[in-house]
Amino acid sequence: MTKKLTAGLVQVYTGDGKGKTTAALGLALRAVGRGFQVLMIQFLKGEESGERLAAPRLAPEFTIRHFGRCGFIRRAKPDAEDVAEAHAALALAQQSIKSGAYDLVILDEINIALYFKLLDVAEVLDLIKSRHPQVELVLTGRYAPPEIIAAADLVTEMKSLKHYYQDGVLAREGIES
Repeated sequence: MTKKLTAGLVQVYTGDGKGKTTAALGLALRAVGRGFQVLMIQFLKGEESGERLAAPRLAPEFTIRHFGRCGFIRRAKPDAEDVAEAHAALALAQQSIKSGAYDLVILDEINIALYFKLLDVAEVLDLIKSRHPQVELVLTGRYAPPEIIAAADLVTEMKSLKHYYQDGVLAREGIES
């Protein structure tokens, strides 16, 4: 028997603090534990990560699809390949949230894709409006636009009070990546 949510909501995890993707992964773990189907679509994450390495261990209930290439994006003039990758991720998101095949869909770093102008806010608002009514949708990333915040049912802002990066500690395998 497949479980379904009675009514899915829209959550946004944003802010300059650490933990947006981690919070979404915690929600995914909880959902998988309860028998839900979860899809995480990662925007702008071309590099290998711990969550991508762990995902097969939670299959078939948990799937990660990643889009993006390694390297930095220029906000003033994004590369055509970056735009194409973001639109491919958006297309998968549109198909996935309308199908009802997933109970929880996480759009990881979609707010950053909006910030870099790889996607248009109107496209993402249309996506939110078109979701299957039983799909819980989570959007992560810094710089969530006001329109996305207004469309959400829950918004959590991670705020950095202190970070060891400021003391020269770089991203550590298994903790930040």
